[in-house]
Amino acid sequence: MIGVLLVDDEELVRTGLRAVLEAQPDIAVLAEGADGAEVNGLVARHRPDVVLMDVRMPAVDGITATRALLRRPDPPRVLVLTTFGNDGHVADALHAGATGFLLKRARPAEIVQAVRTVAAGESLLFPAAVRELLTGRTRRPGLTGLTEREGEVLRLMARGLSNAEIAAELVVGVETVKTHVGNVLAKTGARDRTQAVVAAYESGFV
Repeated sequence: MIGVLLVDDEELVRTGLRAVLEAQPDIAVLAEGADGAEVNGLVARHRPDVVLMDVRMPAVDGITATRALLRRPDPPRVLVLTTFGNDGHVADALHAGATGFLLKRARPAEIVQAVRTVAAGESLLFPAAVRELLTGRTRRPGLTGLTEREGEVLRLMARGLSNAEIAAELVVGVETVKTHVGNVLAKTGARDRTQAVVAAYESGFV
């Protein structure tokens, strides 16, 4: 069972998300919050696997709340919600440690799949949107130290492919891909797949 915390200042949005998610047999909405200021307390109390968090809230926004969550010893995965795919705040949220982002107008099936994807440890990225979000931002130094195969894996990660899809693309086992992904994270200093992909875009590697 995937435990979810909903955080959005619009009650209508929370109600809609709850209805969509609780219709699934493997997802439970544990609690709701209306502002980022409530997040740490709710996470401590309910220990969700995934937090669906609005990026824009009146008192404490989703970016600040995400940074605070990532200071916890065993933080949940954060999926930020946004109205617009080109919202610059989403890029800031990805930098803060969010695993991915989801448009509020997404179809119910997309919302469910997004929660399952991030709960499983995969990043949820829309490559074209991510490239647009990161265009014009301060660029990082080029990535160095990756082997040729690790570079291939990182490029496929940046396309949004899962471990299984990367394995099929490269005709290798899933465990081999997991090893390469682990090496990529270690060499890029990334906390997770999303941070590695952000580094790949900002360094010009992708």
